[in-house]
Amino acid sequence: MIDLHTHSLLSDGELLPEELVRRYEAQGYKALAITDHVGPSNLEWVIESLLKLCEQIGPYTQIKVIPGVEITYCPPALIPGLIERSRSLGASLVVVHGETIVEPVPAGTNLAAIEGKADILAHPGLISLKEVELAKKFEVFLEISARRGHCLTNGHLVKLARTSGAKLVFGSDAHAPEDIPPTEMIKKVAMGAGLYEDEFKVLLQNMESLIKRCQSF
Repeated sequence: MIDLHTHSLLSDGELLPEELVRRYEAQGYKALAITDHVGPSNLEWVIESLLKLCEQIGPYTQIKVIPGVEITYCPPALIPGLIERSRSLGASLVVVHGETIVEPVPAGTNLAAIEGKADILAHPGLISLKEVELAKKFEVFLEISARRGHCLTNGHLVKLARTSGAKLVFGSDAHAPEDIPPTEMIKKVAMGAGLYEDEFKVLLQNMESLIKRCQSF
């Protein structure tokens, strides 16, 4: 299994990135993206730290480690530039913290992330059909979230993605050891969001295709 959305103590997670990697490896995951929260204040430092970590521990792990970021709580006008900047600094996966219904994310964040062609728009809340259709056009993946609160709109997202053909992925949004889902829980979260068996298989294929285009270590 794969998890494309996790956090370490480089932002607001509880674990060293090294421990996060080891815990996922022990759970049997084959790929992990560390996507710590970033903005103009810490973008360079986080990416530099994750690249250094991945280069040093990558040869000694059985799990693919993908250095990423989650652009979080930034003014929407800045988001496209931050996406581009993240990639130029070496982030292999760029996630944007979407307009979840349980946090005061600035309105317009979802659209800015999609127009900026982020890799993943995380927990996009009550995203509009127009935005979902645009995500399909720009090949932006939309996240089914396992995070408490964020997951409340998973069903809404699945309904619109099914209508439009937009691509879905899974992300745990793990911040602590107890947030790391057993691999079988991914299917339960996806099916609970309303995916059918064949759609869940497509979700897994989407995640595989996404990590193939990411540099891993």
